[in-house]
Amino acid sequence: MRAVPHWTFRSRLRRSAFGWRGTNIAITRVHEALSEIRAVAKHDVMQAAEGAVLFLEKISPAVRDVDSSSGALGNAVYAAVTALVPIIVVAPATPAVRAKWLDRLFEAIQEDDPPYIESLGDHWGDLCASPEESSRWADELLPTLRRVADERKRGVFAWFKGTSLCYSALFAAGRHGELLDLLDAGRPPIWPYLKWGGRVLASRGRADEAIAYMTNRAGINTPLGALARFAEKVLLDAGRREEAYEKYAIEANQGATRIATFRAIVKKYPEVAADRLLNDLVRSSPGEEGKWFATAKSLGRFELAIELATRSPCDPKTLIRAARDHLKTQPAFSGEAAVAALFWISRGYGYEMTSLDARDAYRYALEAASSSGQPDKVRSRLEKILAAEGPSSKWLRESLGCS
Repeated sequence: MRAVPHWTFRSRLRRSAFGWRGTNIAITRVHEALSEIRAVAKHDVMQAAEGAVLFLEKISPAVRDVDSSSGALGNAVYAAVTALVPIIVVAPATPAVRAKWLDRLFEAIQEDDPPYIESLGDHWGDLCASPEESSRWADELLPTLRRVADERKRGVFAWFKGTSLCYSALFAAGRHGELLDLLDAGRPPIWPYLKWGGRVLASRGRADEAIAYMTNRAGINTPLGALARFAEKVLLDAGRREEAYEKYAIEANQGATRIATFRAIVKKYPEVAADRLLNDLVRSSPGEEGKWFATAKSLGRFELAIELATRSPCDPKTLIRAARDHLKTQPAFSGEAAVAALFWISRGYGYEMTSLDARDAYRYALEAASSSGQPDKVRSRLEKILAAEGPSSKWLRESLGCS
């Protein structure tokens, strides 16, 4: 008989295990549980799947009292759901065992408040692992879903936590006509449900029709990034890479920073030259060219970086750091970055600028000018910047002792 593992996370994820300030420790526990389950999956995927179901049952009650306003905990749980679903899907469970897993997960979704594992519904058809089981679940969920739709038509607020599960089950069961009819009946569906209609059309090889379906039905609350990601994926799956890049890549791959956006697109489209991508990114945000300074610098495009920093506002502190870091290796670039920093400081840009920032920029400009043999030229440029009247010119002159 298979030995049942002692799951360490079981006791750590007891109900209300974490207080309001327990975000960091809760995230740590999520990562620990994920590592524990993955370790078991290397030699026993059935036991790992059982552990995954147990984790998904316990996580929401365990973190229900935690302050999740930063989104960090939600992101960690979402990533865990994404990682654990494939383990459950591929497990060689008997129909009876899988049915019990699905019952437990369905109950966990009903008790998921605040919602942490709601994305599990999008994977329901995959978790069923067979068209027959998917169809059974669709039949079980459809009456409630239709009743809720009827209530909403009458203006009564109604909500069903099994909605995503039902759409996913219908899709996996191949009952695509029913799915489309359900979406077209009643009030326009929200994005998480609408996307199933697009997926139906895409699965039929009708990429353009799928994109048009989603675009035409998008409402004012439809996330544009999600719409772009859907369209990009449809085109990529159809082998239309150049079209996917030109139309949707930039909107679909927005990262937390501009360099993160650049790297995400490079990873997805290795055939696109870095210079072309960078120029396309700059053109995508007219009036904000200066914000691409750090990206161009990181790529070694120093001349372009300075051009961007002088074309539109750029964070002076970013420019000062660049001047400092490249003072010895790229003195010409360093000097231009320092001069640009002083220019934008004088124009009132920069957050919590200090006199030390201003003096550092001035010093880097002069040191770089000395290294490149152009001290007089740079001094003349600095004098013009200090003499010009701008929102912070007086403060800059006083900080540098030039008032």
